[in-house]
Amino acid sequence: MASLFTKIINGEIPCHKVHESDEFLAFLDIMPLKEGHVLVVPKNETDYIFDIEDDELGKMMIFAKEVAVKIKKAFPCNRVGVTVIGLEVPHAHIHLIPINKLDDMNFSKEKMKLSNEYLQKIALKIADS
Repeated sequence: MASLFTKIINGEIPCHKVHESDEFLAFLDIMPLKEGHVLVVPKNETDYIFDIEDDELGKMMIFAKEVAVKIKKAFPCNRVGVTVIGLEVPHAHIHLIPINKLDDMNFSKEKMKLSNEYLQKIALKIADS
């Protein structure tokens, strides 16, 4: 059965896309820790990030770097934090989060609840950066 992210990639479930290539997709987390929280996923469904072939994993990090540059322009911050947890959805993904302090990446904190309209504005802001 296709993962939630594969359904997003295939257009079966809508997303707030910020960047795309032939191999990867970057879209907003709909329950973000911070405004500008983006998920980067490979279009080739693989559950565990370290099961991705080395060449593809390297390309994924380069793609994530491109997205991080856009996030930092759209949401000025000290850093764009990077984390891979991989337990929520059985499809490898990287979290990119604009941060100013370590606690900004605390996944035990309550997530933000933003309207679809506001998420779309954030996605356009990042995409246009």
